[in-house]
Amino acid sequence: MEIIAISDTEFKKFRALIYDLAGIALSPEKIQVVQSRLQRRLRHFGLVSFSDYYDLVTGKSCPTGEIEALVNCVTTNTTSFFREQHHFDFVKHRAIPEILDELQYGSTNPHLRIWHAGCSTGEEPYSLAITLAACRRTLSIPFTYRQLATDIDTNVLATAESGIYDEDKVAGIPDSVRRSGFLRGSDDKSHLYKVRPEIRDQISFRQINLLDDNWPLRTTTRFDMIWCRNVVIYFDKPTQRKLFARFAERLVPGGYLFIGHSESMLGVSDAYDSVGQTIYQVRAPVMEKAA
Repeated sequence: MEIIAISDTEFKKFRALIYDLAGIALSPEKIQVVQSRLQRRLRHFGLVSFSDYYDLVTGKSCPTGEIEALVNCVTTNTTSFFREQHHFDFVKHRAIPEILDELQYGSTNPHLRIWHAGCSTGEEPYSLAITLAACRRTLSIPFTYRQLATDIDTNVLATAESGIYDEDKVAGIPDSVRRSGFLRGSDDKSHLYKVRPEIRDQISFRQINLLDDNWPLRTTTRFDMIWCRNVVIYFDKPTQRKLFARFAERLVPGGYLFIGHSESMLGVSDAYDSVGQTIYQVRAPVMEKAA
């Protein structure tokens, strides 16, 4: 199969377009990645150059859904169950007890809200849901919770929403945890594992572009936790500053923000205090003293 080459000029045009659409800042070293991933779209339309495809996606007659297909092609979705285990340990041993300690004084039925901003194929929100289910079984304070899991990529969202994974995806999970979180298929589907309904039903999946000026969320909605791990690494500093500021507005006072192991808040935001290991706690607003 013939490889269609992308020129430096074409790559620069796609870099700018992808930045505008998804906030992803592609480095010059990503030229081969873009060339490889967009080949399928050129072949789909029978095009012979990247310039032809660029004209297609930026023209008035761009096919419905093609911008979405373009973004899906260039987004990176690497994840696994219980990735960065220390985050889940922190939730179980510190975050949940502290949050419940605060909420129990104002509610007889504490309810937690969590947002996974960049959920990929779902391993992260399901891992947290399994962790929260374990907390409910062991803690003396009853509570309910709801998770919102979002991504810009509709392909990975479809996988996440199905809650079905090959056995190699769950192989690293301890047997007891796997049994509590998954149902194994039978006969010719014995290599598949499906998230248990009681776990799956606590999560809502939705497409959200984090760069959109108006997120499809109620203006009054505030979260106890926001997980945005290994997402902002693809954004430039101005985009990161804007996004973290918006997250701070969406967290309850003292709410937690989880980011990826290769990401940092240094020089990006002063709205949070570090509690270690890429976990941050939003600062409570300073109340003005009465005159």
